[in-house]
Amino acid sequence: MSSISDHSSDDEELNQAIMASLESNVTIAHPSTKSAQEVLLNLASQISSNQRCRFNINRSSVLDGAIRGFKRLSYNPASQMCVKFSDDLGMDEEAVDLGGPRREFLRLLMEALALSPMFEGRDSKLSLALDSTALREDRYFIAGQAIAVSLVHGGPPPGFLAPTLYSSVVVGNSSIKPVLEDIADADLYEKVKKVSECSSLDDLLHTTEPLQDYLANAGCLRPLKCIEDRDLLVQDITMFQVVHRVAGAFERFKEGLKVLGVLDAIRMHPESFRPLMCHEPTALTADLMDHLFHIRLSEVGSNKRRTEELVVPFWRDYLQDVEEQEGPSKLGKILAFATGASVVPPVGFSPQPSIDFLHEHSSSPKQRLPMANTCINCLKLPLLDTYEAFRESMDFAIGNTQGFGRE
Repeated sequence: MSSISDHSSDDEELNQAIMASLESNVTIAHPSTKSAQEVLLNLASQISSNQRCRFNINRSSVLDGAIRGFKRLSYNPASQMCVKFSDDLGMDEEAVDLGGPRREFLRLLMEALALSPMFEGRDSKLSLALDSTALREDRYFIAGQAIAVSLVHGGPPPGFLAPTLYSSVVVGNSSIKPVLEDIADADLYEKVKKVSECSSLDDLLHTTEPLQDYLANAGCLRPLKCIEDRDLLVQDITMFQVVHRVAGAFERFKEGLKVLGVLDAIRMHPESFRPLMCHEPTALTADLMDHLFHIRLSEVGSNKRRTEELVVPFWRDYLQDVEEQEGPSKLGKILAFATGASVVPPVGFSPQPSIDFLHEHSSSPKQRLPMANTCINCLKLPLLDTYEAFRESMDFAIGNTQGFGRE
């Protein structure tokens, strides 16, 4: 705030300035003004680097490997995660986790959760599904725990929760009013939609006839005496299908989110966390990628510096061409190649992603390909003479990114 002039004698103006200052301080201190990154960085401070928990993961069955790791008696969510991948043949990749494998594992885990039988829905807006195996094996708790761990340990946000499910997490089921679009079962959705569009009592009675068994099992069967009963019936069906039917699963999912204090943080800062839980993260762009990576150049005037400065425009042109021709998903693959994460984690990257150059490989045609050290978020670019050769090299590496070019 600008300082108040010593020459001012206007007491009212002075009082207004003081009040504005006090209100500003109150606003800053209010929990709702904290960003999700601030909150998660604070939660991450409880992670102990002196204790490690091992996850042995095969990329073709990420969720199963994660469940084994989370269920291990020695597992502690406040311990540093140590992830070791094997390839599909079970060959050890010797990737001891210093950051990169952990980020890749958490990225694959969030993708696996969205595709699992525990969730259902359309357009990346998923609600809890009812799966007896998942209930029996307490996988809903693990799903909530996995999301909490990913957020705090530097992984990606889920980004796939339906707004109604997120609201349930924030305020509980008692205040929730699900909408028709929350019904994931396509057949049931169409039947209930027809009910909602009825304009007469006869039409309503005829339309609900195929739903009689469902209504009886759901506890929604009642005499329909007027067309006004239509809206209450639709509300009861959606409430049962979306909320009451999965109440047990939801309670375990919510318990899992309590890990590392994430559920409390979400409830204190619901609007800060909403974009992380309910929407796709901000799409990557060429400019964002360019600013994200710190380019480490050799000493000014050196021969190395001159060759590096020829390649830097190739890198930036490549990012722009990828954005224009293939979009954010390909940019995400480039980021994953370098860091293990296809989006910028809510807690950010540590260390900052960087670019080095492969001087030692410049004379070897077979090794003139980019390499990456995901543990330190470092992408190493080949020193090639033409943009066409550079692009071909990058495309080959990114297209074969699983375990390729990783140190």
